Amino acid sequence: MTQAKTRWAVLGPGQISRDFVVGLRASEHGMLHAVGSSSAERASAFAAEHGAAASGTYDEILARDDVDAVYVGTVHTTHADLAIRALEAGKAVLCEKPASPTLDEVERILETAERTQRPFLEAFKTRFGPFADALRDLASGGELGQLHRFEGAFGFDAGTREGRLFDPAVGGGAILDVGCYPLALAIDLAAAAGQPIDAPEYRSFQAELVNGVDGWATAEIGFGSVTAQMATAVVEDLSDLATLRFDDADADVLLPNAWGSRTASPSALIVRRGTEEQVIELAVVQPMAAEADALSLALAEGRLEVPEMPWAHTRAAARVLTDWRAAALAG
Repeated sequence: MTQAKTRWAVLGPGQISRDFVVGLRASEHGMLHAVGSSSAERASAFAAEHGAAASGTYDEILARDDVDAVYVGTVHTTHADLAIRALEAGKAVLCEKPASPTLDEVERILETAERTQRPFLEAFKTRFGPFADALRDLASGGELGQLHRFEGAFGFDAGTREGRLFDPAVGGGAILDVGCYPLALAIDLAAAAGQPIDAPEYRSFQAELVNGVDGWATAEIGFGSVTAQMATAVVEDLSDLATLRFDDADADVLLPNAWGSRTASPSALIVRRGTEEQVIELAVVQPMAAEADALSLALAEGRLEVPEMPWAHTRAAARVLTDWRAAALAG
C-alpha cells in the first residue's frame, strides 16, 4: 500500500522555513499544505509564494484537521510554546534546532509528546544520510579501534552585530545557533561508541560576549571515554574540518565538510593512516527532505521517536547547551 502524503504546515515564514520548503519538495512522503504565522498577512504571502493551500495565524492552522505535521521554524525562544501547542492539537512536530534554549523547556516538550502520543523530532539535518551513517559505523568500533576524541567547530562572521543573532531576548549567540551542531555530532558519536551521554564531564568552557550574547565560545566535554573539543562563533569564520581520533594512534578520520549545507549532505570523509589518505565518497541526500521523511515514517508507523535523533539525544544536547550557555553568559 502506498503511504499517504504527510500534509505539512510551516509555522514561522522566515528564511529557514523557506529552506525547509525547498527540501520538502524533494521529500518522498511529504507536501506543503499550510503556513502559520503570528501575522496572517505574512502567512498568506508565504503560502502564495510557495503554493500552500491554506494559511492563517498559528491557532487557525493548528485547529485544522487537514494538517498532519508541523515544522517549527521560529526563533529559539518560541519553540517550546509552539511545539507543545502543536502536539496538543494532535500534530507530529519537527522542531528546528535547538528544540529550546533550556533543558526544562525541552523536558516539557517531550512530556507533552509522550502524553499526546505524537511524534517529535528535533531538526538536526546532519543526522541523516550515508555520511551520518558512516560516522556512526566508524564510532561503533572496528579496524580503527575505539573512538576517543572528537574535534569540531562551526562558526561564521555574521557581519552585522545586530538582529536575531545578537539579541539576548530571542536566544541569540553562537552556542544555540551553530554550536549545537558539533555538540550533536559529539553526542551521536559517543552514543555509537557505547559511551554514556547523560552525565557529561565539563572540563572547560570559554566564551567572549558580544552585545550580551556569546559571540564566540569553546568547550571540552567528556562523554565517558570520548572527549569532545568544540568551538563556535557568530563573529568569526571557523574551519568546518572536523576530526575523529581513534585508539589506533596512527589513524584519524577527517571530515572536510562536516556540516554540509541545507541542500546537500557531506559527500566524503578521509581516513588517514600515517602519510596515507583514503577518500571515501558517499551518496548525498537533501537533508531537510530526509528529516521530514523520517518524521513522516514515524507518524505512519505509530512511533514517537526517530532513530537518527532519539529523545535521549535531544535531552543530552539540551543539558549541555543549557550549561554551556549559562557558563558563557556568566562571564
